Amino acid sequence: MMFGVREIEDQQIQRRREWVFLLLAGIFLGSLAMLNILGVSRFIDLSEYVGIQEESRLRFVVAVGVLPYPITFLCTDLISELYGRKRANMLVWVGLILNVWILIVLWFGGWLDAPPTLMSDGTLPLGIDAGDPVAPYDYSFYQIRKLTFGATIASMIAYITAQFVDVHVFHYLKQKTRGKKLWLRNNLSTLTSQMIDSVAVILITHYYAGALPIPEGVDIWSTLLMFILSSYLFKFFFALLDTLPIYFLVKRLRKYLQINDELGF
Repeated sequence: MMFGVREIEDQQIQRRREWVFLLLAGIFLGSLAMLNILGVSRFIDLSEYVGIQEESRLRFVVAVGVLPYPITFLCTDLISELYGRKRANMLVWVGLILNVWILIVLWFGGWLDAPPTLMSDGTLPLGIDAGDPVAPYDYSFYQIRKLTFGATIASMIAYITAQFVDVHVFHYLKQKTRGKKLWLRNNLSTLTSQMIDSVAVILITHYYAGALPIPEGVDIWSTLLMFILSSYLFKFFFALLDTLPIYFLVKRLRKYLQINDELGF
């Protein structure tokens, strides 16, 4: 009888662990999908929120796709801490497959019943007749399709590099600190990987997809540097901000999931 009760309790704990993993994985993959689909479809000027005057040449501008990005690193760090490196790496690979799936759906959706006015680059021409049945819906779709293709390919390259760096640095520091100093491995792994991601995404999006809003006559490198720094500082702020939440969540989830691994401060 006691064995039966123990077995039921073990099943309940295992079910909890799988539910929490699925929840974290779902938030991670959902954020990743939003990041890639929204991507560089809009840039948001946050300069006034960080104290930069309107007349200043220096701007703090981030792509709308960057907004959910810090959540992805919080999820992988939680999974790394609670479930181990193999589960975290598995999630990174699933995220890569998701990126490929997004590209397939976008390509297939644009290929089926393609408008006769479709250009060679997969977009509809400017100046399309407003009375044309392909406008404005198909035009919107093909513009998003073009931007998403460029952003997703850039994101895939940067993502696979940054996420594996995040997981590797996290577990390297965990081993070196013997499981202590969660704040150190959480922040250092995230900040390192996000610098790699910011540089890679901006450069690939510009030079491969040509999808960044850089007006003619403006110095390209200074503008690219502005985009990189804006993106990285946004991620940097949220990486520091998630230190307390990750301590709180790890402590609570260890107890809830009955994972016996001491938290180290």
